[in-house]
Amino acid sequence: MNIINSSTMSVGGIDVQIDRKEIKNLHIGVYPPYGRVRVATPVNIDNEAVRLAVVSKLSWIKKQVHHFQEQPRQTKREMVSGESHYFLGKRYLLDVIYGSSKYQVVLKHSVIEIHVRVNTSVENRQKLLSEWYREQLHSVVQEFIPKWEHRIGVKVDSWKIKKMRTKWGSCNTDKKSVLLNLNLAMTPVECIEYIVVHELVHLLERHHNDNFQTYMNRYLPDWKQCRDLLNQSILSFEEW
Repeated sequence: MNIINSSTMSVGGIDVQIDRKEIKNLHIGVYPPYGRVRVATPVNIDNEAVRLAVVSKLSWIKKQVHHFQEQPRQTKREMVSGESHYFLGKRYLLDVIYGSSKYQVVLKHSVIEIHVRVNTSVENRQKLLSEWYREQLHSVVQEFIPKWEHRIGVKVDSWKIKKMRTKWGSCNTDKKSVLLNLNLAMTPVECIEYIVVHELVHLLERHHNDNFQTYMNRYLPDWKQCRDLLNQSILSFEEW
């Protein structure tokens, strides 16, 4: 749903983003990684009504903001041997092997090897691993998309993987296109499947309302556990 206009206000010391859309109901959300507060509201609701709605949920909002801000986070990746990285929910140690004429990533037991030339920059080491993550995630998702298209009874016209800072995925219901966060490659397979199902269900119901939850309960009964696992993960939105 396109944003008609966007503004901000401060309520109880918290900055709130207000997005006005052609929707029927006001929705308040707190989003990772740092607890951004956003209100999606119908265009005919004025700022005072929005402020009162935020005030009525201020205790809950502050609790959610605190939760996100207190989450453990991985430090900025330096791409050196011995550093911890994750793939499909499992922790691996990075082993940087210099001197190779061929840039490649090799998964060996509990180690992710990256083979690079001497003096390869941190940025290019990151790029190499990132592209490997993209390839691996693509392989997983291309199995899930047709499986769940068939089960749910929908069809996407396109899907792609993109590095996103605040969402695990998104769905453009008008274009029937899906975006998936590259960082999903670091999460358990069941979490990847949950996000795929979540976005495909938006083709039946674009809003996160009771109808949406009914569909999710029907197609993926344990979806809330997967959602909570993603939200509590130390590797949510890594600082790369």
